[in-house]
This record gives sequence, structure tokens and C-alpha cells, in this order.
Amino acid sequence: MSKELEFLSRRVASGKLNRRDFLGRAAALGVSAAFANTLLADAARAAGPVKGGTLKAGLQGGESSNVLDPALNLSQVNFSFGKCWGELLVELNPDGSLENRIAEEIGSSADAKTWTMKIRKGIEFHDGKTVKPEDVVATLERHSDAKSKSAALGILQGIDSMKVDGDNVVVALKDPNADFPYLMADYHLVIQPNGGKDNPNAGISAGPYKVTINEPGVRYGGEKFANYWQGDKLGHAAEVEIVVINDATARTSALQGGQVNMINRVEPKIVDLVKRVPGVTIQTVSGRGFYPFNMFCDTAPFDNNDLRMALKLAMDREELLDKILRGYGEVGNDMPVNKAYPLFSDDIEQRKFDPEKAAEFYKKSGHSGSILLRTSDVAFPGAVDAAQLYQQSCAKAGIKIEIKREPGDGYWSEVWNKQPFSLSYWGGRPTQDQMYSTAYISSADWNDTRFKSEKFDKMVIAARGELDEAKRKQMYRDMGIMMRDEGGLIVPFFNQYIDASGKGVQGWVSNPAQEMCGGYALAMCWLEA
Repeated sequence: MSKELEFLSRRVASGKLNRRDFLGRAAALGVSAAFANTLLADAARAAGPVKGGTLKAGLQGGESSNVLDPALNLSQVNFSFGKCWGELLVELNPDGSLENRIAEEIGSSADAKTWTMKIRKGIEFHDGKTVKPEDVVATLERHSDAKSKSAALGILQGIDSMKVDGDNVVVALKDPNADFPYLMADYHLVIQPNGGKDNPNAGISAGPYKVTINEPGVRYGGEKFANYWQGDKLGHAAEVEIVVINDATARTSALQGGQVNMINRVEPKIVDLVKRVPGVTIQTVSGRGFYPFNMFCDTAPFDNNDLRMALKLAMDREELLDKILRGYGEVGNDMPVNKAYPLFSDDIEQRKFDPEKAAEFYKKSGHSGSILLRTSDVAFPGAVDAAQLYQQSCAKAGIKIEIKREPGDGYWSEVWNKQPFSLSYWGGRPTQDQMYSTAYISSADWNDTRFKSEKFDKMVIAARGELDEAKRKQMYRDMGIMMRDEGGLIVPFFNQYIDASGKGVQGWVSNPAQEMCGGYALAMCWLEA
């Protein structure tokens, strides 16, 4: 029986038999649909990518104010589209290792202060120019300039100088940093002609697709770049398109109806229903992503740590995990790192819901009156419900939370990182240093809790240069406890990414670093023949 089905599955993969007839024969042989679909997926992978066609994604996370400048990428649509047209120096693999892209080799001095990146020859930009070391230096210069407002500013502030040396880019750091290569995988650091200094919104890089459609908040599209240097690996479809669908119900309906081939952010409460849709596959993966409640530490009333502690203790994390994520995640501990990170210490006491102690801290803070919390459907799946559950648990501690539901369009430009108490999401970063440097050192442009501590900044810098792994782990433990007890971050849970692919989509590789195959779903997948 298995040999017959394996033979028939190969015929489906080669286009000589349709899927319906295969599933009918499998049913006649008493084989479950799930096992039959597994055989089809294995056969499709063995047959190799099918070239051509159009792949479409319906994604949440797009706004009318979005631009193509990778320095300003801050939501899911720009993130995924950037992976279609952009190319990086290195990329993070699903197993946590680094894959060399434009940087063919990366090496360092013994003290991890001087790093040399050999730039690969023969890579072409979409405008026909060749990628040169000078373009790499210009890219890093632009993103390390505070005027660019790049989200990568925080991780690049350790650079002291850069220069071109033949085919190499040599970067000298102010202090040692053993994680420097991982910083170069930051998705904002798309290599552009002259670093994007001339026109950062041109959408020109060296990725698998050339930008053909740019309608902010509506749709984006690209056509296969004929001279892409990794054409055998990425960019199988002739065209890709992203349709912005911020409404969860509309997004699911578009996938079910075949208007799109894949979607992000399937809401946990409907996963079981979506699983029953013929041809649809739920794609889940655990990783470093988390859904925080952000408080500005420099803005009243959140500039009082007693109040911040009261709000942390008034959160029932277990209830939120159960009712909002339906178990698709794990509880958080008011720090932006979890066991998915190297050198994470799992012996830090887990904060628990304690309304009595929360009430004590609240009284000690001297605050009275309601506290305004802003939320939106686009913050994360179930964000509005999460705010309401939190409101109820706070009430048990005598804390009154007022909820303001904000529109999706404009949430990331007008609410997140602008208002003092709001819900958000983070996709995490490859290393603890990068996570802390991106969002929690005083000078970071994306410091969305306004946590500014000279002591913490010095701890981050010291940990970067510590080459003794045991000592470095202890330093990160101390930083995590400081963030947990003094920061403006409330982390109820770390989430699983829940995406879905439709009928005929092949090549999906889940990546714990980010949703949608680490952002590469459109570039990595193909439609079966």
C-alpha cells in the first residue's frame, strides 16, 4: 500500500495526477487524509521547487503611513516585503546559526574589537550596479546616524570606525562584542546602493524580487529579479504580492476562498476551526516573540516604580495565556528574553498574580484615579480581549484601568512608542545583547518603555565584551532581574507564531526567529504544479 501511495504522490508532484484523485485512492486504501497530505508534502519537497506563478499573502501589520525605507520597518507587512526585495550581510537560520549572504566571510581579532567582513563579488543590485564594500559601509553609516531614526541605531552605537580595505569592510568597535555578526542580521540593515543615502525609499537592493507595486496600507508586489545571485534557492514564484488585511476574519476568509495563498497572525481562538478547512495547513513555531504591555518609565504616573510594580503584580499571566493564546505560548516574566535565547538563566523566580501585594504597592505609590491603557486589534491577536482581562485582574487589586481601543491604521505610528501605556509585540532578536541594545539601552530609538539607566547601559556593554561564557551568563541574569524589577515592561506571555498556508503551497520552513518562515515565506515557498 505504502509503495503505491508513494508512487502516486510522486505523480502528483510531477503534475501527472491531480490531488483529488490521489486523496480518493488513499481513502480507498484506508489511509487518513493527514498521512496522505504528509506523503504529498514529502513528494513535493523531493521533486524540488516549482518555478513560476504568483504567490500572494494576506498580512496584518500594514498602514497607510508605511514607507519602503528599511530603517523605518516596524510592522509585519514591511518586514515580510523587505525580505522579498532586500538583501542582508548575513541571515539567521532556523537553527540559530548564521548564513553568509552579501558577507562571504566574517572574522575578528582575538579581542573581538575589530571585525573584517569579506564582501561577496558578483552580486547585483536591482538597478544593475554591482554591490561593493563602499555600499556596505554607507549602509552602516546611515543606520548608525541618529538623524536616520533607524531602529538599528541602538545595536550600531558600539562602532568606532569603518573602512574599506580591498574586498573587505573593516569595522572597529569601541568595546569588544562577540555577537557582532548577529547584529548584521538585523532586518533593518538591508544593503542599498550608497547605503540608501540618496533615496532610502527607492526599494532597491539585491534581493530575489524587484519592487513593482508600492501602495502603502493596501498592497505590495514584486517580480522575480532575473540576476538574483541565489535564484536556485529563493524567488521561485514569478511574482509575489502582499495584500494588507488587518481584520482577522477577512484575512482567514481570503485564505479559505483562495484569494491569497498564506496569511499571518491566525488568532489562537480559531485555530481548530481553520485546521478543518480543506487544503489549509496551520504553521506554528515557538520562539522569542512576546506580546508586552509597555509603560513609559519617564512619564507620570509610570515614573514611579511602586506603581509599575503594582501593575506587574496585578496581571494574571496564567489566565491570559489560557484565554488569549489558548496555550500557544508560555508565561512571561517581565523581561524580554526567555529560554529560546542562548545563556538564558531559568532559575529566576517567576512573577505571579498577587492582588494583595499589588494593592500594597499601589497604595505606596500614592496614585489615585484611573490609568489609561491603549490597545488595538493590530497590536497582537486578542489584544483587545487581553486588555479587558487585565482590567478585571487589576480591579481585584483596587486599580482602575481605563481602556481606549485605537484604530489599526496609525497604531504603530501614532500610539506605539508615542503613548505612555499601550500594548505591543516584539519578534525577539538572535541574542540577548541585540534584544537589549535594540530596545532597552538609553539611546535606542525603539526604547518603547523609556527605560533609561546608566547602570544598565554599562552592564550591556560589559556583557558584550565578556568572552567567558559563565561570567556572561551571570551578567545577563543580573540584567534580566533588573529589567524585571525596575523596567517598564510587563510581559504576560511569549507567543507562538501561528501562520497558515493554503492549498498547493510547498517549501514552508518554520523559523523561531520570526513569523512567515522568518519573513521569507513568499521568497522561499512555491505552488505545486
